[in-house]
Amino acid sequence: MPNKTLLATLTLGAAIALAGPAFAEKLTAKLDGKSEVPANASAGTGTADIDYDAASKKLSWKLTYSGLSGPATAAHFHGPAEAGKNSGVAVAIPNATSSPAEGSATLTDAQAADLLAGKYYVNVHTAANPGGEIRGQVTK
Repeated sequence: MPNKTLLATLTLGAAIALAGPAFAEKLTAKLDGKSEVPANASAGTGTADIDYDAASKKLSWKLTYSGLSGPATAAHFHGPAEAGKNSGVAVAIPNATSSPAEGSATLTDAQAADLLAGKYYVNVHTAANPGGEIRGQVTK
């Protein structure tokens, strides 16, 4: 009898451990002027370190950039669009006028599907490049 109790306890413990919190999907975007559509000669570069938690649909990011032609005026996740194509704003990145910019948002099912399918890009805008100075496709 004690062996059955021990086995049941171990089985329950393993089930709880395996059903623990989901790990966030790690994504990234490397931003530069060559990735803009159309491309530009900006010396600016940037990186977005992105986490997506499918259970809560929470998108979190840390955007860093430097070398822009002037101060950033805005930044966004755009989509759905493959690399080389443009799309509208999907998720705003508030407080992106200084680097680094950190934040989070809750996605809809459709937004989550586009994000995980590689159809989002991060775009940093400036006065000299209002359509976007540096851009990077979000990838796993």
